[in-house]
Amino acid sequence: MMQRKCQQPIVCHGHSRPIVEVNYSNVTPDGYFLVSASKDGQPMLRSGTTGDWIGTFIGHKGCVWSCALDPTATLAATGSADFSAKLWDALTGMEKATLQHKHIVRTCCFSPCSGKLVTGGHEKLLRLFEVERPEAAPFELPGAPSTIKAAVFVGPSDSLLVSSTGDAAGLTVWDVRGGGVVRSMPTDGPVTSVDLTHDGRWLTTTDNRNTVRIWDTSKLDAPAKQFTVTYPAEAASYCPAKNRRPTQLRQPATAGPKQLDAPAKQLTVTYPAEAASYCPAKNRFAAGGEDMWVHLHSADTGLELETNKGHHGPVHTVRFGPEGKEYASGSEDGTIRIWQTDWLESQAGVADGAAQVAVNAVAPPYVNGAKA
Repeated sequence: MMQRKCQQPIVCHGHSRPIVEVNYSNVTPDGYFLVSASKDGQPMLRSGTTGDWIGTFIGHKGCVWSCALDPTATLAATGSADFSAKLWDALTGMEKATLQHKHIVRTCCFSPCSGKLVTGGHEKLLRLFEVERPEAAPFELPGAPSTIKAAVFVGPSDSLLVSSTGDAAGLTVWDVRGGGVVRSMPTDGPVTSVDLTHDGRWLTTTDNRNTVRIWDTSKLDAPAKQFTVTYPAEAASYCPAKNRRPTQLRQPATAGPKQLDAPAKQLTVTYPAEAASYCPAKNRFAAGGEDMWVHLHSADTGLELETNKGHHGPVHTVRFGPEGKEYASGSEDGTIRIWQTDWLESQAGVADGAAQVAVNAVAPPYVNGAKA
């Protein structure tokens, strides 16, 4: 019987409690970086390729729910249960500003031009801060139906924001210039994750515990792709380069741009998922969840290419790197694992990675590049 090959990820230790969010920076002259948020209140910065620890941002007094790097990776932002968001110098690790709030901050995100920072949380409103003048009073966008769990800038010149809430279904699109809601984007249940590809084109969301939708931000009226999975999904991210996603693709009979409830594509998988990430550049899709595994799929056929075992708790977050070469997963077990997207293709004797499913047993991992 032929022994199944398994990928050995880079394992990044350091956090003492569950990891709730990881995010990659864009590519910079110094490479690209990975920032993580954890319930231990100690957000960390790492090399995006090797997972090597660079530094820890020390200053929060509660669990950190969100983290972000600006487009140049010289600034970091974090949102915390200590009723604050913080701006950090990502080069020195020094705190630049504390942005006080009246309740828990669940999300933070830089604008594409790095001129603004948006925060949201239990106050049911969005705040926009000027990064160069953080002491100035923020511009507020009230009116969210419940706790804001995610918010990202979309559109040209930072003109639009898309947000999700903890209890209400659908996404809300805000006009930053006009200060109001311009439209809603329907989903079947509360949206548990929102992720924007590094090129700003594709927005990936999960809802209803088993549905992954991919929206074209140039339209923002109907999802370009929609996937239904048979597991609870909390987060999703899309990578156009690899264009991979979970299994059993089926095409609905009709899916016009005005049919907001008719997805262009729908996908069903047979495992519980809390997080997903889509890479258009590679045409692949990664997902993870309650089964503690990270699954890699072809987005063309829906075929599951790899089932990567190794985490010892549910997977809460998955993100592709900016080049699509790797994807990172963060778990309840307090570790980050970095997986190679093209691992199957790199193996001798594997002519077509889409033809083999690799089930990764818990093998001796590589810890930050060194075998444990």
